[in-house]
Amino acid sequence: MVTESEAVGEPPLTVAAVARRLGIAPATLRTWDRRYGVGPTGHTTGRHRRYAPADVHRLELMQRALLKGASPAEAAGYALRAAAESTRSTRSTRTPARGGDGARLVMPGAARPARGLGRAAMAMDEVSVQRMLAEAIDADGVPAVWDDVIRPVLAAIGGRALYAGDCVEVEHLVTECAMAAMVRATPLVTTPRNPRPVLLGCTPEETHSLPLYVLRAALARRGLGTRMLGCAIPLPALVAAVRRTAPAAVALYAHLPAHADPGALVHLPRTRQRVHLFACGPGWHDVDLPARVEYLDDLTCAVARIESFIT
Repeated sequence: MVTESEAVGEPPLTVAAVARRLGIAPATLRTWDRRYGVGPTGHTTGRHRRYAPADVHRLELMQRALLKGASPAEAAGYALRAAAESTRSTRSTRTPARGGDGARLVMPGAARPARGLGRAAMAMDEVSVQRMLAEAIDADGVPAVWDDVIRPVLAAIGGRALYAGDCVEVEHLVTECAMAAMVRATPLVTTPRNPRPVLLGCTPEETHSLPLYVLRAALARRGLGTRMLGCAIPLPALVAAVRRTAPAAVALYAHLPAHADPGALVHLPRTRQRVHLFACGPGWHDVDLPARVEYLDDLTCAVARIESFIT
């Protein structure tokens, strides 16, 4: 299926032009092409291949999935599947949802709970969304619900927003419901197993804090104490928090490479007892981290690694 941009003759773009458009480094684009196959598909004359509009669209889908907390491999897989599904669909599937098939989310291979949550979300049925999340967390735990239910739904909503330009309200509803569900799923840890807490915060430019609330809930359900600083924590405030709490570990979250500043970790003060530093989230994936910082790329890994260091 020819996209609208191709129909009007939008020219293919160089690596540098696509990198500027997405706000990422050219090296990151090349890595995504080499590792995940999300690169230019056409052949052009000369040594340099160029990105057609459809190629750029796949990258936008991948970036949208990364914004929802997917790992680069998961985001690339989603982008490739969603783009293939779009090719098989008619043009009507890209118009705003008004019921029927147009009100569905594209979630190839998603588990039944994710599909159910997606239907409730598209109906803007907040009560059902909250109930489904609570029941799923009680049955399967926080990590499984995050990886198998919430993230696929948010990624699918993001993909639909790029295709059709709608569903922003659905995305906000699911995010707020997921945040509330994670707060409810976080027990009050009055006697934590770790004498020194885990400090959780976002980088100074990062405003997406939902994954941190998921991490806090998972740690608390294992009896581990945390201190939540939330989104966009200024560096001086982060430094002050480290001095005030003398944490056993600091986990700093970033969604996008543009928000992943290693300086925020380098400038953290050293305390008499060692502080373990963790860079969490897809934004850090291709960032050169200081030697004493460990990258955590998924929730299950993050919980296990943090627990192993502080107990």
